[in-house]
Amino acid sequence: MTSRIRILTVDDQPLIRMGFRMVLESEPDLEVVGEAADGEDAVAKASSLQPDVVLMDVRMPGVDGIAATRRILDLHPRIRVLILTTFDLDEYAFAALRAGASGFLLKDAHAHELLAAIRAVHQGDAVTSPRVTRRMLELLGDRLPCGDGDALSAAALTDREHDVLLAIAEGLSNGEIAQRLSVAESTVKTHVGRVLAKIGARDRVHAVIFAYENGLAR
Repeated sequence: MTSRIRILTVDDQPLIRMGFRMVLESEPDLEVVGEAADGEDAVAKASSLQPDVVLMDVRMPGVDGIAATRRILDLHPRIRVLILTTFDLDEYAFAALRAGASGFLLKDAHAHELLAAIRAVHQGDAVTSPRVTRRMLELLGDRLPCGDGDALSAAALTDREHDVLLAIAEGLSNGEIAQRLSVAESTVKTHVGRVLAKIGARDRVHAVIFAYENGLAR
């Protein structure tokens, strides 16, 4: 039997933490190893419990989810942080992504979406649906800096990889990119992996950030 994914839930509302625990512990491959009610507690428990994935609320008393995410990942880069947010908190979620989080989910996500997100993050993938990514860019795209781009990283991309990066920045899924470029989805996955490696992005969420912050997309 493979080892279970160890999860730390962080939210200042006990009922929400209880709800997460009920959903997560119904799955044989998931284990809630701890709970935290604020960012300070989250940092301490991440250090002592060494979870695989942290479910992180954004707005909490004291140390918020953004600061906690930054501190946890500075200390423990292997831990994956999944931000929990609502549409009106996207700007806060975006700041957490810049701090190193691997994605974000809406708090009203269905149980199966939450479970899939945790497993995806644990495997090293990003977690934002194209719908949420597009919404983030609608709200924040005109506020992201558009510089001249990272010349070294951009120059390392082939023309096809550049096209893939721009499609990622639009919030397209692998299937949508495959349809646009008239290639197999497996080919897109290969291109995405190479793009992430060349630009030094943790995952495709950070590829979106890279593209906008470096003026490669608008």
